[in-house]
Amino acid sequence: MPATLLLIAHGSRDPRHAATVEELAVQVRRLRPELEVATGYLDHCAPRIAQVAGRLADRPAVAVPLLLNRAFHAKHDIPAALRAAGSTLPVADVLGPSPLLLDALDRRLADAGLDVHSAAVRARTGVVLAAAGSSDPAADAATRALAADWHRTRGWAAVEVAYASAGGPQVPDALAALRAQGATHTAVARYLLAPGLLPDRIATAATEADLLAPVLGAAPELAHLLLHRYATAAAATSTTTRLAA
Repeated sequence: MPATLLLIAHGSRDPRHAATVEELAVQVRRLRPELEVATGYLDHCAPRIAQVAGRLADRPAVAVPLLLNRAFHAKHDIPAALRAAGSTLPVADVLGPSPLLLDALDRRLADAGLDVHSAAVRARTGVVLAAAGSSDPAADAATRALAADWHRTRGWAAVEVAYASAGGPQVPDALAALRAQGATHTAVARYLLAPGLLPDRIATAATEADLLAPVLGAAPELAHLLLHRYATAAAATSTTTRLAA
């Protein structure tokens, strides 16, 4: 049997968060029905990481963080929670960066009514990539690099980054910057995984945009990306085990 995929999410008091995580887990199970998929949360939701890690102590498993950037939660919180549970599970890389995330962002803009397949529409549309923001400079740099890739590869009039919580440009500032660059149509893409406080804050700030996309949610691209991260970590673990034998 393949190693269990332990999907680790942050957790939220907003019930839509856990519902989205579970919906994504269902999609992963549909893609790989032979694979056991478990979920664990850092905070607010059950089951917590310690509970699930304890249940998986007697079988091979790989932890896959449901995180977009390698910031504090990935670098510190998840490893600390696993250590506190006495777990030595290998931990896969975070989701970003990946072209699949750009595909998921395109999907959500299309869901909101934008004709993303039209080169003419893209050429006149400026997009705000609205992220949570981080105190980790490397994480914010990764978000900006993703925005640059999205602009370069998809032909948008412009792409600007805005943040919901940390310092840096806010959504209204980014919308103004898009218009200054000649965009005649503006869209806000919420670069967040599940509904909650920060996505709602972005929505409130996006009233001057022509279009507001949903969060990434349980986009099919995320399910495929989670499985890719899982497979990469599982293969690396298998190689390490063979070399140590």
